[in-house]
Amino acid sequence: MTIYGYRAIDRGGKLISGTVEAETEALASDLLRERGYDIKRLEEKEEEKGLDIQITFLQRVTPKDVVVFSRQLSVLVSASVRLVDALKTVGRQTENPKLKRALIDISNEVEGGVRLSDALGKYPKIFGLFYISMVRSGETSGKLEEILLYLADQQEKDYDMRSKVKGAMVYPIFVTAMLFIVGAVMMIFVVPKLTNILLESGVELPISTRILIGISDAFVNYWWLILGGVFGTVGLVRYANGTPAGKRILDRIILMLPVFGPMFRKIYVVRTTQSLSTLIQGGVDVVTSLKVVTDVVGNQVYHDILVETVKEVGAGNSINSVWRRKKEFPVMVVQMVSVGEETGRLQQVLDRLSKFYAREVDATVSTLSTAIEPIIMVGMGLAVGGMVSAIILPMYTLAQQM
Repeated sequence: MTIYGYRAIDRGGKLISGTVEAETEALASDLLRERGYDIKRLEEKEEEKGLDIQITFLQRVTPKDVVVFSRQLSVLVSASVRLVDALKTVGRQTENPKLKRALIDISNEVEGGVRLSDALGKYPKIFGLFYISMVRSGETSGKLEEILLYLADQQEKDYDMRSKVKGAMVYPIFVTAMLFIVGAVMMIFVVPKLTNILLESGVELPISTRILIGISDAFVNYWWLILGGVFGTVGLVRYANGTPAGKRILDRIILMLPVFGPMFRKIYVVRTTQSLSTLIQGGVDVVTSLKVVTDVVGNQVYHDILVETVKEVGAGNSINSVWRRKKEFPVMVVQMVSVGEETGRLQQVLDRLSKFYAREVDATVSTLSTAIEPIIMVGMGLAVGGMVSAIILPMYTLAQQM
């Protein structure tokens, strides 16, 4: 797609300028005429095109950027600012170049008569199917202002939960990586010099020292194999995560982890119930809501369950006809959803479930954050103690023999 800059007179007789994206200049001209514009100038913007390639490569729109955009747009629209003016105002205030460019294009599309949901649909990687579906439901029901406010609240809640989980994971991952690096340096450069003295003395070495020497020899002589194994494993995981079958296996392993597995189960339950509740609240039917949630849940195991649920609900069965057979959904969720379907209050039940499990996730993250540090310190102490004892004990024996 090529970017064209234009100057034109709109239906109200106002001189406007902007950009339009099309495969050819003729298609760009047709697109502008469909909007009712009288084109005065239309030309390809080579420099901006090159800049966009650099921005696409170097920049990405983060969830935080979308959260800020949603909040700003909802506030402006609720203050009775025209949608086009609100989009342009937020676009000018946005610092992310990629998002700024997208908002300029979206505001131009909306100004030309295109629906906001259709304009957002040009950027699915930025806004996502859930976001676009919610906006479309707001346009259909005539409650766009309410949906934007509600969507901004939900986006902030989801972002807060993601931030807490990531914050709890960063510390152990960083410490584990540093321990591996420091341990490798010790095994390659420090341990061989200490153990050479013991080997030359001829003293009988305990099993712990022999194990330490074996590990050190492996790092010294086969460092390339170990390094290749690490990078190979990372590459294999990344490749597997890019295929449905591989992602399904990895996601199932995540759910089976001893400590983190239950926490991730709660996170996926929150995403499912919260997204369903939000979509149903916005006037989207249950089947369409389930289809949207399959793409936003973020776990292939839950994705497969939701795909099966879509088929069952589409055939006239209840959501629980699938969920009650799946251990991935807690018994309380199954029971409450059953009550919600029977009483016709499914949206309210899902909302309460999402809030309950969101609190559960917060409590689990707080507990992990508190418990991880002493666990890591104990692990470091045991590792250092084992390494020191493996060297000190034979040296003590050697000293006694002298």
